[in-house]
Amino acid sequence: MDETPVPEQPLMRGTVDFSVATATDADAPAIAALRIATAERLTREHGRGRWSAHATERIVLRDLKTSRVLVARDGADIIATLRLATKKPWAIDLAYFRVVGKALYLHDMAVVPARQRQGIGRRFLRESIAVAKAWPSDAIRLDAYDANAGAGEFYAKCGFLEVGRVTFRNTPLIYFELLF
Repeated sequence: MDETPVPEQPLMRGTVDFSVATATDADAPAIAALRIATAERLTREHGRGRWSAHATERIVLRDLKTSRVLVARDGADIIATLRLATKKPWAIDLAYFRVVGKALYLHDMAVVPARQRQGIGRRFLRESIAVAKAWPSDAIRLDAYDANAGAGEFYAKCGFLEVGRVTFRNTPLIYFELLF
């Protein structure tokens, strides 16, 4: 993985100001708490599912070693996170995607539940796409749950193209791709 950190950059568009940076080990507790809060909200709203899994600090620390974990900060508070990885996850079937030189895989995107639907996720994803383009890479790929708890509609609104629907280990998924 490219270890070049993302310099913290303030974002002044919209109603919420935040900066985007590469996460560090010190951020692991806050990232785990954010992922847990998001999973609990999805479970309350949509019932138990794969989205109900809880992250731990240990999982986040592993992610920091194997991926580039990005965070959006409002002051000292982490209000959103995601990770970009070069390794293809098991649930992704490459037959559905365009052949590119280098693809990144988006995982674990989460926005603090109380701050959702304020445009933070869309703006954070836009900044994360800029990071991916500079990596360099040619595409971002992801899977979203094909369920009410899934974020497929969000990714489509953010410019990702649906490239397929599959069931992996009894979980319906939608594949999305964004080419650069």
